[in-house]
Amino acid sequence: MNLEYFIAKRLITARDFKSSISAPIIKIAISAIAIGIIMMLVSVATGIGLQQKIREKVSAFNGQIVISNYDNNNSEVTIIPISKKQDFYPNFKSVPEVSHIQAIASKAGIIRTESSFEGIIFKGVGLDYDWNKIKEYLVEGKLPDYYKGINEEVIISRFLADRLGLKVGDNFNTFFIKEEQGKMPNSRRFKITGIFNSGFQSFDATYIIGDIRHIQRINKWNPDQVGAFEVFVKDFDEIKETGDKIYEQTSSSLDTKTMIEKYSYIFDWLQLFDFNIIVILAIMIIVATINMVVALLVLILERTQMIGILKALGANNWAVRKIFLHNAFYLIIRGLFWGNLIGISLLLVQQYFGIIKLNPENYYVNQAPVYINWVYVVLLNLLTITVCFLVLLIPSYIITKISPVKAIRFD
Repeated sequence: MNLEYFIAKRLITARDFKSSISAPIIKIAISAIAIGIIMMLVSVATGIGLQQKIREKVSAFNGQIVISNYDNNNSEVTIIPISKKQDFYPNFKSVPEVSHIQAIASKAGIIRTESSFEGIIFKGVGLDYDWNKIKEYLVEGKLPDYYKGINEEVIISRFLADRLGLKVGDNFNTFFIKEEQGKMPNSRRFKITGIFNSGFQSFDATYIIGDIRHIQRINKWNPDQVGAFEVFVKDFDEIKETGDKIYEQTSSSLDTKTMIEKYSYIFDWLQLFDFNIIVILAIMIIVATINMVVALLVLILERTQMIGILKALGANNWAVRKIFLHNAFYLIIRGLFWGNLIGISLLLVQQYFGIIKLNPENYYVNQAPVYINWVYVVLLNLLTITVCFLVLLIPSYIITKISPVKAIRFD
């Protein structure tokens, strides 16, 4: 019996792909598995990639947690200064989750050129500013150098530079509005050393970055007075808990606000991507399993006589079911192989060449970002295999209902 059973098992494995009836169905099932894993890989990689890229951009230009006076909370412009003589500055030792803290100040102004003018917010930064976080967004020129003392070097966005007709090396006048009514605005002349493009339209259309000491002089602040503190954390997933700890460790006159709270409309929109990813995964797995179920049913019906012979030789129902499940598993692996090969190749092409472009006004990025995590790749493959295999146990149960006598006579 063992010899006949082994021969039958090898025979069904080899002949499944040559049958004129089952071959198209098998090809469709393999294609469904491949397309499904491609769609899942692309949706997860681009969805998570977009979330991370937008999060990085928002935090790079605005900080992840902002400590400010309550009076300055709802304004982009600093009104009441804060002393730098704080227990948490320059090192936030009481909250080890903090990786960096930097002092900033901002003031509204108007850039005036010979042909145009634009309202802007001048963001003043000091020696503690972490330029590495925005260095990747610098598209032309260089970063300003404030170690040699106060100077007129600034960086401006590509958006503002194009609207004002400015380029690297150009000088321009900026008029800063005074809070006191009837007072003449302060005028400063700046030089563009670099142009950045964050793709974050609301920031690019508004901000220029320069020396904080200009704001301190215009506002007649002391050298140790700033507008706010930008805080960066080690683990963004714990930003809410870290924000609560920072709030507890700061003065009662100061408030903290996380970037998720400050830009809630962006992060609420990003959360929709999680739902979309789940829906895509569910649909793709359902489509793949349906095709595999159909393929397995066709194989069972096509091999009814073979099933009868195996049972007549003494094979039990589970032994016969394993033969068909083995074939189904082979089809799943084959589909996953091609799906992973094509899917990962497409993601790598997008990651290195950025073929698919996006409108930054709608998506805050210029091209579709990709995040490839091999843990996610392995989990998606395991999820597909597990779900498909468990579902295939149901149609394979038909084998137990096949009578050896009727099956051998089946034509």
